[in-house]
Amino acid sequence: MLEHLLQFDRHLFHFINHDLSNPFFDWLMPILREPKVWIPLYVFIFCFCIYRYKKTGLYIIVLLALTFGVADRGSAGIGKNLVKRIRPCNDSSLSKTIIMRIPCGTGYSFPSAHASNHFAIATFLCLVFFRKWRWIWLAAILWAGSICFAQVYVGVHFPIDVIAGALYGISIGSLFALLFKKLQPNF
Repeated sequence: MLEHLLQFDRHLFHFINHDLSNPFFDWLMPILREPKVWIPLYVFIFCFCIYRYKKTGLYIIVLLALTFGVADRGSAGIGKNLVKRIRPCNDSSLSKTIIMRIPCGTGYSFPSAHASNHFAIATFLCLVFFRKWRWIWLAAILWAGSICFAQVYVGVHFPIDVIAGALYGISIGSLFALLFKKLQPNF
């Protein structure tokens, strides 16, 4: 069963990395996965929360930072060192067929820290702000999902890496959103 799942993972990776290849994605996907690109969004979230919600906004920012920190530590610090799955770009059986769009990197692949971090942030924000802005689900999930897709497209993660990272991130984001609701039940 596990072998079939890993084989499917490789086929799906090949489909995304090869079959969906096009000049627009070749330009866009490396940009989407670059953390510095999202700094304006993070600054906006910080300023918006503090300006609009004052003390409650400070709680949101602190818990959002903790959400990110726990998600990152769990995926990059613990999960990757336990599983030790090599990246597709470092896999000798794929080296002749993979399309590399960015430098490979030296760390392990499973779970994807990009996926866990961004889905943790997206889930936290969705659960905190859902009653005020119902559209936030669409924007946040598209944002986190596009970053996950980019990780596979550029060749640094297998699909299972990003799925596992996303599921872990969703659980961490949900836990911290629940904590926020306990601290601020009327928000």
